[in-house]
Amino acid sequence: MKFLGNSLHVANSGKLIARSSQTPTSGGIVFDSNNNKIGKVSYVFGPTKQPYISIRLFNSANLDEIKSNYGEKLFVSKPKSKKHKKRRMKPRQKK
Repeated sequence: MKFLGNSLHVANSGKLIARSSQTPTSGGIVFDSNNNKIGKVSYVFGPTKQPYISIRLFNSANLDEIKSNYGEKLFVSKPKSKKHKKRRMKPRQKK
């Protein structure tokens, strides 16, 4: 896990906004300092040196606890890579 940044506030849309010192990969799982899953990185916006990150919260995340802990350190893990299935080549039909 890598350090993501600090939480700022919860937007009207219900997403958690955080400030980071680096650009994370979208789709990464976000954890709090107690190693609890909070949500996923959904959108990165703002300046490139210190971007803002929009985090879509999981239903299991405690919203009251998140609101009371503004400025909390957040961590991110790499998103799971999707395995591509090999396609079977269709045999060519002779004319």
